[in-house]
Amino acid sequence: MSIRQPTLYIPHGGGPCFFMEWTMGPRDTWVPLATWLREMPGTLPETPKALLVVSAHWEAPVPTVTSASAPPLFYDYYGFPPDMYQLAWGAPGSPRLAERVRGLLSGAGIDSGADGRRGFDHGVFVPLKVAYPEPHIPTVQLSLQSGLDAAKHLAIGRALAPLRDEGVLIVGSGMSYHNMRGFMLPASLETSRRFDAWLHSTVAAAPAERDAALARWTSAPAARECHPREEHLIPLMVAAGAAGDDRGRTDFRGLAMGVALSSVTFG
Repeated sequence: MSIRQPTLYIPHGGGPCFFMEWTMGPRDTWVPLATWLREMPGTLPETPKALLVVSAHWEAPVPTVTSASAPPLFYDYYGFPPDMYQLAWGAPGSPRLAERVRGLLSGAGIDSGADGRRGFDHGVFVPLKVAYPEPHIPTVQLSLQSGLDAAKHLAIGRALAPLRDEGVLIVGSGMSYHNMRGFMLPASLETSRRFDAWLHSTVAAAPAERDAALARWTSAPAARECHPREEHLIPLMVAAGAAGDDRGRTDFRGLAMGVALSSVTFG
Protein backbone atom coordinates (compact mmCIF):
# COMPACT_ATOMS: atom_id res chain seq x y z
CA MET A 1 0.00 0.00 0.00
CA SER A 2 1.46 3.35 -1.04
CA ILE A 3 1.15 6.64 0.80
CA ARG A 4 -0.40 9.35 -1.36
CA GLN A 5 2.24 11.48 -3.04
CA PRO A 6 1.92 15.24 -3.43
CA THR A 7 2.13 16.92 -6.82
CA LEU A 8 4.82 19.46 -7.62
CA TYR A 9 5.47 22.39 -9.92
CA ILE A 10 9.19 23.12 -9.99
CA PRO A 11 11.42 25.72 -11.65
CA HIS A 12 13.97 23.79 -13.69
CA GLY A 13 16.46 26.62 -14.10
CA GLY A 14 18.26 27.76 -17.22
CA GLY A 15 19.72 25.02 -19.40
CA PRO A 16 22.24 22.93 -17.42
CA CYS A 17 22.65 25.78 -14.91
CA PHE A 18 23.22 23.64 -11.82
CA PHE A 19 26.26 21.86 -13.29
CA MET A 20 28.41 24.69 -14.61
CA GLU A 21 30.13 27.82 -13.43
CA TRP A 22 27.44 30.42 -14.01
CA THR A 23 28.57 33.67 -15.66
CA MET A 24 25.26 35.44 -16.35
CA GLY A 25 24.96 37.38 -13.12
CA PRO A 26 26.16 36.31 -9.65
CA ARG A 27 27.90 32.94 -9.56
CA ASP A 28 25.58 31.72 -6.82
CA THR A 29 22.43 32.59 -8.81
CA TRP A 30 21.15 29.01 -8.89
CA VAL A 31 22.45 27.82 -5.52
CA PRO A 32 19.22 28.39 -3.51
CA LEU A 33 17.11 26.53 -6.07
CA ALA A 34 19.65 23.71 -6.32
CA THR A 35 19.60 23.40 -2.54
CA TRP A 36 15.81 23.18 -2.53
CA LEU A 37 15.83 20.54 -5.28
CA ARG A 38 18.44 18.52 -3.41
CA GLU A 39 16.36 18.58 -0.24
CA MET A 40 12.98 18.01 -1.89
CA PRO A 41 13.05 14.17 -1.82
CA GLY A 42 13.35 14.29 1.96
CA THR A 43 10.05 16.16 2.20
CA LEU A 44 8.05 13.39 0.48
CA PRO A 45 6.02 10.89 2.51
CA GLU A 46 8.04 8.03 1.02
CA THR A 47 10.32 7.37 -1.93
CA PRO A 48 8.15 7.46 -5.06
CA LYS A 49 7.65 4.23 -6.93
CA ALA A 50 7.88 6.22 -10.17
CA LEU A 51 8.10 9.78 -11.48
CA LEU A 52 5.79 11.28 -14.09
CA VAL A 53 7.26 14.55 -15.33
CA VAL A 54 5.49 17.12 -17.49
CA SER A 55 8.14 19.36 -19.03
CA ALA A 56 7.73 22.74 -20.69
CA HIS A 57 10.02 21.55 -23.47
CA TRP A 58 7.82 18.99 -25.20
CA GLU A 59 4.59 19.75 -27.00
CA ALA A 60 2.60 17.28 -29.09
CA PRO A 61 -0.81 17.25 -30.79
CA VAL A 62 -2.10 15.00 -27.99
CA PRO A 63 -0.58 14.29 -24.56
CA THR A 64 2.23 11.86 -25.34
CA VAL A 65 4.34 9.68 -23.05
CA THR A 66 7.85 8.35 -23.38
CA SER A 67 7.42 4.59 -23.59
CA ALA A 68 11.00 3.28 -23.85
CA SER A 69 12.53 1.13 -21.14
CA ALA A 70 15.72 3.21 -21.22
CA PRO A 71 15.05 6.68 -22.66
CA PRO A 72 18.14 8.61 -23.80
CA LEU A 73 18.81 12.23 -22.88
CA PHE A 74 17.80 15.03 -25.23
CA TYR A 75 20.26 17.92 -24.88
CA ASP A 76 17.83 20.58 -26.02
CA TYR A 77 19.86 23.63 -25.01
CA TYR A 78 22.32 25.64 -27.02
CA GLY A 79 25.55 27.59 -26.57
CA PHE A 80 26.79 25.92 -23.38
CA PRO A 81 30.28 24.45 -22.72
CA PRO A 82 30.95 21.09 -24.42
CA ASP A 83 30.96 19.13 -21.17
CA MET A 84 27.33 20.14 -20.59
CA TYR A 85 26.46 17.83 -23.49
CA GLN A 86 28.09 14.92 -21.68
CA LEU A 87 25.87 15.03 -18.60
CA ALA A 88 24.44 11.64 -17.71
CA TRP A 89 21.25 10.70 -15.88
CA GLY A 90 20.27 7.15 -16.66
CA ALA A 91 16.89 6.74 -15.00
CA PRO A 92 14.96 3.73 -16.32
CA GLY A 93 11.76 4.31 -18.20
CA SER A 94 8.53 2.52 -17.39
CA PRO A 95 6.44 1.19 -20.27
CA ARG A 96 3.97 -0.03 -17.66
CA LEU A 97 3.47 3.46 -16.22
CA ALA A 98 3.25 4.89 -19.74
CA GLU A 99 0.36 2.53 -20.48
CA ARG A 100 -1.29 3.35 -17.16
CA VAL A 101 -1.13 7.07 -17.99
CA ARG A 102 -2.70 6.46 -21.37
CA GLY A 103 -5.41 4.32 -19.81
CA LEU A 104 -6.35 7.03 -17.32
CA LEU A 105 -6.44 9.65 -20.04
CA SER A 106 -8.58 7.43 -22.25
CA GLY A 107 -10.97 6.86 -19.36
CA ALA A 108 -11.41 10.63 -19.14
CA GLY A 109 -12.08 10.93 -22.87
CA ILE A 110 -8.63 12.39 -23.62
CA ASP A 111 -6.73 11.09 -26.64
CA SER A 112 -3.05 10.33 -26.05
CA GLY A 113 0.04 8.98 -27.74
CA ALA A 114 3.29 7.17 -26.99
CA ASP A 115 6.81 7.82 -28.26
CA GLY A 116 9.33 5.02 -27.89
CA ARG A 117 12.25 7.03 -29.23
CA ARG A 118 12.13 10.40 -27.51
CA GLY A 119 14.52 11.02 -24.64
CA PHE A 120 14.24 13.08 -21.48
CA ASP A 121 14.71 16.77 -22.21
CA HIS A 122 16.50 19.18 -19.90
CA GLY A 123 13.27 20.06 -18.13
CA VAL A 124 13.42 16.50 -16.81
CA PHE A 125 17.01 15.42 -16.42
CA VAL A 126 18.58 18.68 -15.25
CA PRO A 127 16.47 19.26 -12.10
CA LEU A 128 16.10 15.55 -11.36
CA LYS A 129 19.84 14.98 -11.61
CA VAL A 130 20.05 17.40 -8.67
CA ALA A 131 17.15 15.87 -6.75
CA TYR A 132 17.96 12.23 -7.54
CA PRO A 133 21.64 11.98 -8.50
CA GLU A 134 21.36 8.20 -8.28
CA PRO A 135 18.75 7.68 -11.03
CA HIS A 136 17.06 4.52 -9.83
CA ILE A 137 13.41 5.61 -9.86
CA PRO A 138 11.47 4.69 -13.06
CA THR A 139 10.60 7.88 -14.91
CA VAL A 140 8.14 8.74 -17.66
CA GLN A 141 7.85 12.10 -19.39
CA LEU A 142 4.47 13.44 -20.51
CA SER A 143 4.20 16.12 -23.16
CA LEU A 144 2.12 19.23 -23.13
CA GLN A 145 -0.73 19.37 -25.62
CA SER A 146 -0.32 21.75 -28.53
CA GLY A 147 -2.35 24.91 -28.07
CA LEU A 148 -1.35 25.12 -24.40
CA ASP A 149 -4.93 25.49 -23.20
CA ALA A 150 -4.91 25.84 -19.43
CA ALA A 151 -8.30 24.22 -18.87
CA LYS A 152 -7.33 21.18 -20.95
CA HIS A 153 -4.19 20.68 -18.89
CA LEU A 154 -6.14 20.98 -15.65
CA ALA A 155 -8.36 18.20 -17.02
CA ILE A 156 -5.30 16.11 -17.90
CA GLY A 157 -4.12 16.48 -14.33
CA ARG A 158 -7.51 15.48 -12.92
CA ALA A 159 -7.46 12.33 -15.03
CA LEU A 160 -4.02 11.41 -13.69
CA ALA A 161 -4.82 12.01 -10.01
CA PRO A 162 -5.21 8.27 -9.17
CA LEU A 163 -1.49 7.82 -9.80
CA ARG A 164 -0.76 9.66 -6.57
CA ASP A 165 -2.25 6.80 -4.55
CA GLU A 166 -0.15 4.37 -6.56
CA GLY A 167 3.10 5.93 -5.37
CA VAL A 168 3.73 8.05 -8.46
CA LEU A 169 5.10 11.57 -7.96
CA ILE A 170 3.64 13.92 -10.58
CA VAL A 171 6.02 16.79 -11.36
CA GLY A 172 5.28 19.80 -13.54
CA SER A 173 8.64 21.22 -14.66
CA GLY A 174 8.71 24.79 -15.93
CA MET A 175 9.45 28.27 -14.58
CA SER A 176 7.09 30.61 -12.77
CA TYR A 177 8.73 33.47 -14.71
CA HIS A 178 9.85 32.90 -18.30
CA ASN A 179 10.42 36.00 -20.38
CA MET A 180 13.80 35.59 -22.04
CA ARG A 181 14.00 39.34 -22.72
CA GLY A 182 13.23 40.20 -19.12
CA PHE A 183 15.91 38.33 -17.18
CA MET A 184 18.47 40.61 -15.51
CA LEU A 185 16.49 43.79 -16.25
CA PRO A 186 15.91 45.90 -13.13
CA ALA A 187 12.23 46.47 -13.94
CA SER A 188 11.58 42.73 -14.18
CA LEU A 189 12.02 42.11 -10.47
CA GLU A 190 8.92 44.06 -9.52
CA THR A 191 7.01 42.63 -12.49
CA SER A 192 7.87 39.06 -11.47
CA ARG A 193 6.96 39.77 -7.86
CA ARG A 194 3.48 40.91 -8.86
CA PHE A 195 2.83 37.68 -10.73
CA ASP A 196 4.48 35.63 -7.98
CA ALA A 197 2.17 37.16 -5.36
CA TRP A 198 -0.83 36.16 -7.48
CA LEU A 199 0.56 32.65 -7.85
CA HIS A 200 1.17 32.35 -4.11
CA SER A 201 -2.41 33.29 -3.21
CA THR A 202 -4.03 31.40 -6.09
CA VAL A 203 -2.53 27.98 -5.41
CA ALA A 204 -3.46 28.26 -1.73
CA ALA A 205 -7.13 28.96 -2.51
CA ALA A 206 -9.97 26.46 -2.31
CA PRO A 207 -9.65 23.99 -5.22
CA ALA A 208 -12.61 25.23 -7.28
CA GLU A 209 -11.49 28.83 -6.90
CA ARG A 210 -7.89 27.88 -7.63
CA ASP A 211 -8.68 25.99 -10.81
CA ALA A 212 -10.96 28.75 -12.10
CA ALA A 213 -8.22 31.32 -11.52
CA LEU A 214 -5.57 29.15 -13.17
CA ALA A 215 -7.79 28.60 -16.19
CA ARG A 216 -7.93 32.37 -16.70
CA TRP A 217 -4.32 32.99 -15.72
CA THR A 218 -3.86 35.63 -18.43
CA SER A 219 -5.87 38.05 -16.30
CA ALA A 220 -3.34 37.79 -13.45
CA PRO A 221 -1.13 40.82 -12.71
CA ALA A 222 1.76 41.05 -15.18
CA ALA A 223 0.78 37.68 -16.68
CA ARG A 224 1.98 38.27 -20.21
CA GLU A 225 5.01 40.25 -19.10
CA CYS A 226 6.12 37.16 -17.20
CA HIS A 227 4.93 34.60 -19.75
CA PRO A 228 4.89 35.97 -23.30
CA ARG A 229 4.37 32.32 -24.26
CA GLU A 230 2.92 30.09 -21.59
CA GLU A 231 4.68 26.75 -22.07
CA HIS A 232 6.67 27.17 -18.85
CA LEU A 233 3.53 27.86 -16.81
CA ILE A 234 1.25 25.16 -18.23
CA PRO A 235 2.94 22.25 -16.35
CA LEU A 236 1.52 23.91 -13.22
CA MET A 237 -1.98 23.21 -14.54
CA VAL A 238 -1.34 19.46 -14.69
CA ALA A 239 0.03 19.47 -11.14
CA ALA A 240 -2.95 21.51 -9.92
CA GLY A 241 -5.48 19.32 -11.71
CA ALA A 242 -3.98 16.21 -10.12
CA ALA A 243 -4.04 17.91 -6.71
CA GLY A 244 -7.78 17.39 -6.28
CA ASP A 245 -8.86 18.85 -2.94
CA ASP A 246 -5.29 19.49 -1.77
CA ARG A 247 -4.39 23.14 -1.48
CA GLY A 248 -1.02 24.33 -2.66
CA ARG A 249 1.84 26.23 -1.11
CA THR A 250 4.84 27.99 -2.60
CA ASP A 251 7.54 26.26 -0.60
CA PHE A 252 10.44 27.67 -2.61
CA ARG A 253 10.40 31.42 -3.18
CA GLY A 254 13.67 32.92 -4.35
CA LEU A 255 15.44 35.11 -6.87
CA ALA A 256 17.42 34.01 -9.92
CA MET A 257 18.68 36.09 -12.82
CA GLY A 258 17.01 39.14 -11.35
CA VAL A 259 13.46 37.77 -11.08
CA ALA A 260 11.28 36.04 -8.49
CA LEU A 261 10.79 32.30 -8.92
CA SER A 262 8.57 29.90 -6.99
CA SER A 263 7.84 26.22 -6.72
CA VAL A 264 4.44 24.85 -5.71
CA THR A 265 3.57 21.74 -3.71
CA PHE A 266 0.02 20.39 -3.49
CA GLY A 267 -0.64 17.96 -0.66
